[in-house]
Amino acid sequence: MAILFDWYENPKPTDKQDEEQTLHPRIRLNGSTTTTELKRYIQEACSLTETDVVAVLDALSHYLGRELREGRRVHLDGIGYFYPTLTCSDKVTVNTRRKSTYVELKDVSFRMDKGLRSEIGVIKVKPLKQRNLSQGKLTAEEIDKRVVKFLETHDFITRSDLQSLCDMTRTTASRHILRLCNEGKLENRGLQRQPVYVLKTDGSSL
Repeated sequence: MAILFDWYENPKPTDKQDEEQTLHPRIRLNGSTTTTELKRYIQEACSLTETDVVAVLDALSHYLGRELREGRRVHLDGIGYFYPTLTCSDKVTVNTRRKSTYVELKDVSFRMDKGLRSEIGVIKVKPLKQRNLSQGKLTAEEIDKRVVKFLETHDFITRSDLQSLCDMTRTTASRHILRLCNEGKLENRGLQRQPVYVLKTDGSSL
């Protein structure tokens, strides 16, 4: 089966607005495979019982977490390398006191092994739909109208909602969310790390 994808425009730096627009493919995931399904596949391919497979996966999760917590890179033959990456929970400058207290785990990155790449083999791809990439971009006013219409039937809007609603990149959607908040049109009613936006009733109307 082919991997489904769409073409999206790459954001242009402000000093390169006159250059030709470049594109990048974005995959549309074809469902997901659960742990239960993986356990069955593994059990059918070897002499382990399904209980054995569960025990192995549980142990792998435990020890993988332990090694990553210690700042080690973990290599699984035929699969790839796992390693932790860091971020700061708030802005840190040279003069910030107790800088290390702001450091936290950002994510666990993965780089696949040649063996896994070989198992994947040559992929087949298929565009999801024909998109008119040469059409003019939505104006700020058009985006605002779509946001209002969306919020007529939804309690809130997220960055990903706006991204889908206006067929734009993650970066562009984030930029317009920030614009709408700065203009006093939207406000975050969620958490800092899980923001959800609603119309700001005491600010400028959209």
